[in-house]
Amino acid sequence: MPGSAPPVLAHDGDCGFCQTSVDRVRALAAPALDAVPWRFLPAEETAPHLQRLAREVLLLRGGTVLAGGADALARTVATSPSAAYRVLAAVVRLPGVRGGARAVYRWVSRNRHRLPGGTPACAVRPASGT
Repeated sequence: MPGSAPPVLAHDGDCGFCQTSVDRVRALAAPALDAVPWRFLPAEETAPHLQRLAREVLLLRGGTVLAGGADALARTVATSPSAAYRVLAAVVRLPGVRGGARAVYRWVSRNRHRLPGGTPACAVRPASGT
C-alpha cells in the first residue's frame, strides 16, 4: 500500500555540504523520518525525480514526492520529539515565511559547491529546457 511505508528524506549523499547539513538536522532535531542518500533508494522510486534530486532534497514515500526543498526539510523537522523544533517547522510553513525559506533554499542549492563542505561535485547543473 502506498501510504503504509514511512516517508524518507532523499538527499545528495555525494555532496559534502548536503550530507553535513542532513547530519546536523538529524543530530539537532532528531526527526522521526529517515534521511537516505537518494542513490541508495530503489531506482524505480528515484528515476522519475532525478532532475529534482540533483537540486533539492525530496520527501518521498515510495515513488511519490510529498515535498521538496525547504518544504521537505520543514516536514522532516516537524517530526522531531522536541517541541521547539516542531514550532520552528510550523513557523517555516507559514505563508509569508514559506516563500522566504524557499528562496533561501534555492540560493543555497545553487551555491552549495561554494559553501563549507561543498566541492565542485556539489554544483547543481542547470535543468535542461529551462
